[in-house]
Amino acid sequence: MKEKIIKKATDLFLNLGFKSVTMDDIAHEMGISKKTIYVHFTNKTKLVEAVSFSVFDVICDGIDGICSTSLNPIEELYDIKMFVMNHLERENSSPQFQLKKYYPQIYATLHLKQFEKMHDSVCESLKRGVDTGLFRDNIDINFISRMYFNGMSGIKDHSIFPLELFSMHYLMESYLEYHLRAIVTEKGFKILNQFITTNQL
Repeated sequence: MKEKIIKKATDLFLNLGFKSVTMDDIAHEMGISKKTIYVHFTNKTKLVEAVSFSVFDVICDGIDGICSTSLNPIEELYDIKMFVMNHLERENSSPQFQLKKYYPQIYATLHLKQFEKMHDSVCESLKRGVDTGLFRDNIDINFISRMYFNGMSGIKDHSIFPLELFSMHYLMESYLEYHLRAIVTEKGFKILNQFITTNQL
């Protein structure tokens, strides 16, 4: 039952927002009593936390799968971008923004977990790119990885990149190309150009 509650709450929170969905709404949607939810989650904050970390784990598993099967670090980053974009398509209510505003402690913990996961993943990808001659061998992997995370977080700031001017797809596509062009070798640049040309939407 606990997993069923998390699954239904995830759908409702991501589509309608953390703030607007009540425990009554979740109970009604599931056809159960609110008391049943409180058996597993003492309050809404605990449920929001469980949902946030559950979504994070799903995305981490997907990224790990991509990293273990990708042809090269350039395509790997694009595959991860597509995977994350497909996940974000369901999010109609800016859940990251709502989480930051209404549940700042959960947001701070999640943000740190996101950084740690992305930092490890991107460092591995950068090392593989250097080893295969696709990325320059003089890049500072630790610095580039942190800059990449900072940039990916920054493009989600709607006060700087309003959605009426920039779609999230455009922002992620453009930032990814910006990031890769700064670190590729001539060999990597050919693969990047070829990939962009053949995957233009």
